Amino acid sequence: MRVLMVQALSTEEPFQEKVYPLGAAILANWLGQAGFEVDLLDLNVAREPYQALKEKLLGFRPEAVGLSLRNIDPLGNKTSSLIPPFAVTVRLISAVWPKARIIAGGTGFSLFPGRLMREFPQIRYGVVGEAEMTLPALLASLDNPPSLPGLCVRKGDRVVVNPPARHFDMSHYSPPVNLLADPVLYTAANRYVPPFGIETKRGCGIGCTYCAYPLLQGKRLRCRPVGQVVDQMELLNKQYGIERFHFTDPVLNTPRGHLETICEEILRRKLSVRWNGFFREDLVDENNIGLFEQAGCECFSFSPDGLSQEALDVLGKGLSVAHILKAAKLASRTGVLSVYHFMVNVPGETVKTAERGIRLLAEIFDLHAAGRNLGTVVLNNIRILPGTPMEAMARELGVIEKDTDLLYPVYFNPRPFDTLRYRLETLQLTRNVFLWQEVPRNEGNPFGTPAEYQSGTL
Repeated sequence: MRVLMVQALSTEEPFQEKVYPLGAAILANWLGQAGFEVDLLDLNVAREPYQALKEKLLGFRPEAVGLSLRNIDPLGNKTSSLIPPFAVTVRLISAVWPKARIIAGGTGFSLFPGRLMREFPQIRYGVVGEAEMTLPALLASLDNPPSLPGLCVRKGDRVVVNPPARHFDMSHYSPPVNLLADPVLYTAANRYVPPFGIETKRGCGIGCTYCAYPLLQGKRLRCRPVGQVVDQMELLNKQYGIERFHFTDPVLNTPRGHLETICEEILRRKLSVRWNGFFREDLVDENNIGLFEQAGCECFSFSPDGLSQEALDVLGKGLSVAHILKAAKLASRTGVLSVYHFMVNVPGETVKTAERGIRLLAEIFDLHAAGRNLGTVVLNNIRILPGTPMEAMARELGVIEKDTDLLYPVYFNPRPFDTLRYRLETLQLTRNVFLWQEVPRNEGNPFGTPAEYQSGTL
């Protein structure tokens, strides 16, 4: 059976940074090992994506198309949606090559499986969550599939969605090492983001109130054997010349010791690679931060999200402001760039919490001033996702209604703090420019006071 794996468009513009389609590539690898004839098309790197899809369908003539929807929208406070190009892709496949049965999956699809299958009847089946075991079994019995984990099927006018698999044994993980998509299409396009993802584990038990990871991957951590992780990096480095990687884990440095052992293995093999990922602040200490830097970490991405202790508690982070500042202090002493992500106007925001957030931002900039190793601070409102505690909280507070359509961008950003993000961005941008341009600070406070930012006079 010929199977075409297609990565749907996951960026707004063709010139944006590209990310290798890890999920689709993993499944293509599994299907190839199972005896299927597989090809892969990433619409994000095609100059004319729909023309490329048409040509691939007519040339390869697949019997099934695995369509991966990774993102439903670009996030980052934007109100544009990636559902319209997904709709075009589904309809084009059905029109150009109606013989192929369309099987949808991916993180974005997994958030709205029933809704998307009802809206697009051209989709024959769907797979929610992990698909390594479900997709091959489905393809082996397309006309009458058994009940499989995560399988979405039509029953008359209904769409039945089976609970997703959240137990895949990561020791059996089969990484995409024979790359079906030309790596030059990604490495040549990107200036900032490492285009190649590496999974070291799945699952997350932290329970952040806005996050869908536990819904999709489960709460139990499942780690890959360290040797296999570094084997993958070494092979991609030697076979394709790939030097930069992004660890895709929800949190990279948990459980304690796993990342440390990976770093020790990288050093033992003397691999010349660079990498980044999202770090949990309370697990960064004097002993491991130097190891991370020595093993090739090029950016500490911190996502504490809460700008005050009240916000951290509402978001379910299990962190304190002291944890954030300690991690920032340690990171600022290294030669590694740091990036911080925060949520603005979280439930329960007050004048006092806004002022504390402004002071926290200022402290982070002050810590990094000497080393000039702060990349940026990213400030976002919360994208409300279905099935999360934040959805329930938003309904209870009247921010969204019972019939609010979360398929399209909906953010938690009620008045009176709906413009707080812009004022904080003014502070962030001012401090960032002054830091990197080495503008001298005169007497007084050239950055404004917390009261001025909170009140909106700046």
